[in-house]
Amino acid sequence: MMAFQRVAIVGLGLIGSSIARAVGERLPHVAVTGHDASAEVRTLARELGLCDTIADDAAAAAVDADLVILAVPVGRMADAAASIAPGLKAGAIISDVGSSKAGVADALAKALPDHIVIPAHPVAGTENSGPAAGFATLFDSRWCIVTPGAGAPGEAVAAVTGFWQALGARVETMDAAHHDMVLAVTSHLPHLIAYTIVGTASELEEVTESEVIKYSAGGFRDFTRIAASDPVMWRDVFLANKEAVLATLQRFNEDLTALQQAIRRGDGAKLEDWFTRTRAIRRSIIEQGQDDAAPDFGRKH
Repeated sequence: MMAFQRVAIVGLGLIGSSIARAVGERLPHVAVTGHDASAEVRTLARELGLCDTIADDAAAAAVDADLVILAVPVGRMADAAASIAPGLKAGAIISDVGSSKAGVADALAKALPDHIVIPAHPVAGTENSGPAAGFATLFDSRWCIVTPGAGAPGEAVAAVTGFWQALGARVETMDAAHHDMVLAVTSHLPHLIAYTIVGTASELEEVTESEVIKYSAGGFRDFTRIAASDPVMWRDVFLANKEAVLATLQRFNEDLTALQQAIRRGDGAKLEDWFTRTRAIRRSIIEQGQDDAAPDFGRKH
């Protein structure tokens, strides 16, 4: 398996800065060059010592890199790919961290037709953003889904897989379109619901903003955490993965209508059956190590 000696990270927000920190701790022999379109972010990245080198130009960051990771919103992937093209060496592998994959894979292939593209999606994150929000253990025991195209070189796929495993992630290989449907269910729709319910609560005239905040119970509090995620990133995700999101949203609306009817009819048996089946999913998530079983999700009070 090929070994990376130089890695370039374009985009130094939460994910990009976490990759830089993780490489620094777990792959100290790998040289890391970073770039961000924001001069303010580049300055902060230098102050934080995120990378061995912070380049003011994306193409300069990519020079001599064996692996270039685009950690930008999915709507900016094509532009980011075009910006690094002049600096890419022959044989360099280009990857990304976008949470929608089919559209990104197509955009990267068109922008970089003569280069190896191995898309990836580390399924990890927090509601915080920016270079100061990253941390080296973000990917520990989290899934990273790699979505290579049909003609992708096996050695390159193995190299990207090994890279993410070295950062602590568990890696799964998946078709890009299938990935988008899975993530529409597990990530994109929950975020859409969170943004919606928090917005609805804030608009209810019967409840003042102070009361919403003061009486936030666990459920609403967790919705606000999800809804605090980067709005630009999620705007792009919903637009990039709209077919899968709309199909999942349609199914959700049908289920919501069924529950609405059960409540209206006083059908307690249906409600209890639904809640019992969904509670089992929560237990499965805990059993697979994807969350904490401690009371109140392990929060400290």
